[in-house]
Amino acid sequence: MSTAMMTMRRAAALGARHMLAASSSRVVPIRHMSADVGAAMEKIRAAGLLKTQGLIAGQWVDAYDGKTIEVENPATGEVLASVSCMGSRETSDAIASAHSTFYSWSKLTANERSKALRKWYDLIIAHKEELALLMTLEQGKPMKEALGEVNYGASFLEYFAEEAKRIYGDIIPPTLSDRRLLVLKQPVGVVGAITPWNFPLAMITRKVGPALACGCTVVVKPSEFTPLTALAAADLALQAGIPAGALNVVMGNAPEIGDALLQSTQVRKITFTGSTAVGKKLMAGSADTVKKVSLELGGNAPCIVFDDADIDVAVKGSLAAKFRNSGQTCVCANRILVQEGIYEKFASAFIKAVQSLQVGNGLEETTSQGPLINEAAVQKVEKFINDATSKGANVMVGGKRHSLGMTFYEPTVVGNVSNDMLLFREEVFGPVAPLIPFKTEEEAIHLANDTNAGLAAYIFTKSIPRSWRVSESLEYGLVGVNEGIISTEVAPFGGVKQSGLGREGSKYGVDEYLELKYICMGNMS
Repeated sequence: MSTAMMTMRRAAALGARHMLAASSSRVVPIRHMSADVGAAMEKIRAAGLLKTQGLIAGQWVDAYDGKTIEVENPATGEVLASVSCMGSRETSDAIASAHSTFYSWSKLTANERSKALRKWYDLIIAHKEELALLMTLEQGKPMKEALGEVNYGASFLEYFAEEAKRIYGDIIPPTLSDRRLLVLKQPVGVVGAITPWNFPLAMITRKVGPALACGCTVVVKPSEFTPLTALAAADLALQAGIPAGALNVVMGNAPEIGDALLQSTQVRKITFTGSTAVGKKLMAGSADTVKKVSLELGGNAPCIVFDDADIDVAVKGSLAAKFRNSGQTCVCANRILVQEGIYEKFASAFIKAVQSLQVGNGLEETTSQGPLINEAAVQKVEKFINDATSKGANVMVGGKRHSLGMTFYEPTVVGNVSNDMLLFREEVFGPVAPLIPFKTEEEAIHLANDTNAGLAAYIFTKSIPRSWRVSESLEYGLVGVNEGIISTEVAPFGGVKQSGLGREGSKYGVDEYLELKYICMGNMS
């Protein structure tokens, strides 16, 4: 294994603990599950969307050595299914299939590719309830959020189905009268897409949608924690007419899969959403074959509440920015900076709102906060809380594991946080909201920018001049003004500094999958 994938091995270790020998029955029988989980799995199975094998060249295949990996429900610990645990050999075959298919898929008209993507969108919307159930079961987010992600993820397919027909080149005025100068935009080739567990559908469609629209083919490596949603989406892609080999899915041994993608000269681009540490390894590993790279990495989002903000708007927006998906998003508000004149009033209202959040199994209608993805995630939150309290911070609400057990953690607010604490310096990726007072606008901007991350930021103010000044001064790729949920398929998503390279979504996201070709035609007089 190359050093480029050492961090990925650590990231995969928890998933690999469940590696099993292959058996004739790959899916755990319904009778071993609780009634709610069993009913949900039966509905998914009846829709034909419970896939447990990898997808290579349009065929569902087991791992070549027969190994499998268990997928657990983080809310209950129940095993949902055992999926193929693949490695370098399967990935190499997936790359070869994508490379072979590229020559036919890229030669289709934009209109033909558009129709296939639109059909995929239609099928995802038709099966949104089953996909949301699957997502809630393997990832833990509440059903309302899961349904929201299905709609959000599908929107990228709809959008890029339309953008496929708008990939234009240029004609340049020549410097000599007998020449014609043209610029073509052509697909980069085979794309390796590595996606995270926190948005198991949307992070795939946000990458695969524009790639297929441009004429690229793709090998997707979903997270070992949430492969079932990815496999179900891939099955719907096949049903939509996306040809065999245009979309391949391999999961399992992250270091082996990552190495195979990095070392292959047939893979011309890597797109990755995940931690900054792994992103740096992938960037370094891509250098040997000089691949194009798009990276959407970790954040440390500031949420700045000025004393002229509307309290109700600020509380609602900050709550949404912080606690969506139980704090497990890269754009979650990681630090809530509150101006001194409004600090006490905001803190009181915010704590009251946090106390109203309902923690529970995502299948329950009243749940607004699900579990964290695994035990390691809970331990990280505990480490950050212990570090903060040891340095003078005070827990204002929450601050401990929830009585439900498993990986549930109480929605937490921490006061008196300073910039020497882990809660300020690093991404907690959990339901913890640190409150940090500030005096002036200049101090708020300094505190907000005092990080290597630069993905998302949020500000709350009634002042239009201030909203412009602060937005332009923040060193972040995304800024929400008086709004806590800002992601949309029509706007560019991405960060600056160590939060990544490139943009996803919008018309700008298409260019990440294209190469420019200049053609000079002589003797044209």
